[in-house]
Amino acid sequence: MSGEGNHRVILLVEDNPDDEALAIRALKRNHIGNEIIVAHDGVEALDYLFATGQYTARDVSLKPAVVLLDLKLPRIDGLEVLRRIRENECTRLLPVVVLTTSNEEQDLLNSYSLGCNSYIRKPVDFLQFSEAIRQLGMYWLLMNEPPPT
Repeated sequence: MSGEGNHRVILLVEDNPDDEALAIRALKRNHIGNEIIVAHDGVEALDYLFATGQYTARDVSLKPAVVLLDLKLPRIDGLEVLRRIRENECTRLLPVVVLTTSNEEQDLLNSYSLGCNSYIRKPVDFLQFSEAIRQLGMYWLLMNEPPPT
């Protein structure tokens, strides 16, 4: 995948090293060349998005093309990260895709109530997961037209 989208990063918020490796492998396997920033917990994700903590030098005007957000995170969980993204004027329109192993209907309802753009249960099979990531990349990085900045 090439073009304008390659200049925009993907923010992967994932605390499980195996799931992180799978997601990165699936993105690369599907030729999604966008830079991938990994946040390992909710605090790190918010620091990246709002240029605080270790990311104070980051240009906050450069927003991720998409946030791939796990729900089960240490320190601050994914639902709280989503809530803070949506309540901030600078990030409220960011595309957020919840990627989770949760089978809880309440997590699904809460994610949509808080404004996620998509909710995907992580398949355990790599080929299924790779195909889901390929489709995510095609849609969010190539086909979707983001809101004007």
